[in-house]
Amino acid sequence: MVSESIIQIQHLNKTFGTGETAVHALEDINLDIRQGEIFGIIGLSGAGKSTLVRCMNLLERPTSGSITVNGQRLAWMEGEGAREKLVTISERELRLARRNVTMIFQSFNLLMQRTCLQNVCFPMELSGMPRQQQKARAMELLELVGLRDKAGAYPAQLSGGQKQRVAIARSLATDPKVLLCDEATSALDPTTTASILALLQDLNQKLGVTVVVITHQMSVIEEICSRVAILDGGVIAEQGRVEDIFSNPKTEIGRQLVYPGGVRIDQLPPSRVIRIAFNGGSSYEPLIASLAIDCGVKVNILGADTRNIEGKAFGTMLLGLPEDSGEASKALQYIRSQPNITVEEVENHA
Repeated sequence: MVSESIIQIQHLNKTFGTGETAVHALEDINLDIRQGEIFGIIGLSGAGKSTLVRCMNLLERPTSGSITVNGQRLAWMEGEGAREKLVTISERELRLARRNVTMIFQSFNLLMQRTCLQNVCFPMELSGMPRQQQKARAMELLELVGLRDKAGAYPAQLSGGQKQRVAIARSLATDPKVLLCDEATSALDPTTTASILALLQDLNQKLGVTVVVITHQMSVIEEICSRVAILDGGVIAEQGRVEDIFSNPKTEIGRQLVYPGGVRIDQLPPSRVIRIAFNGGSSYEPLIASLAIDCGVKVNILGADTRNIEGKAFGTMLLGLPEDSGEASKALQYIRSQPNITVEEVENHA
């Protein structure tokens, strides 16, 4: 069950380089990720997603701001004015802190000369755990990810999905509180992606581990995340519950990500256009039919999209209303009276 915050990021900035060539990768990032949730961070290429997730465990040092994970401050600001500077915990403290915040990557990062069992044992070796305990724990984790029978296999003998499962098992070796997933499914086919996402969801429920998912794929967010932040040019454009963002994205980048194959607004006909969102369980075909029967008003379907979020059916539709203002108002009033539907007028599309 989701409870208090486990990751708090305040006024985080990251700049690469100096002077005229400086690149502002992250600007004034504020995030509050709750214990036990699956939180998504999405954006297009170059939005700053990977930089942000790497700041969460200080693989990337921020330029300014504060980061607190599991109640421990990792980075914060001290001083005032021109003397203000970033302070981080010591290297020794950071090594211990990273046991609570582990990471899986798109490229798996397995040690090719080690077996699956030895790969999973590696973090436990570094922590000084006795060898027999390492092996026992590693076998438990391989079983948890469904690869107990691959303990003696080498990475080269595994499929992409199996490699990622080994990487996930290894990331769990130190009993972390947070699992950071940086484009962890981008290199996988759709079927394998679905199985890895189901595994992450299962681990979240069984172990209570908080999962932070970094991705450019909205399908990943809708499949397992409860809340999401959309990054655009190093800035958080919007954040909130996934179903709220899908139902009514408030920014252009949000609409672009939610409706990637949808109708381009600037190509719509010059009539009054509305976007309606079906918020779980509603079906839009009867709405259009009943609108015509009950009100005698016909509308044009300009585009539609449906998707499944946390087991609920959601959909959006773009409708062209009649040119007659009376007919358009009648249709709009009728649609707004229906349950589980939100309506947004699309502006400046002509």
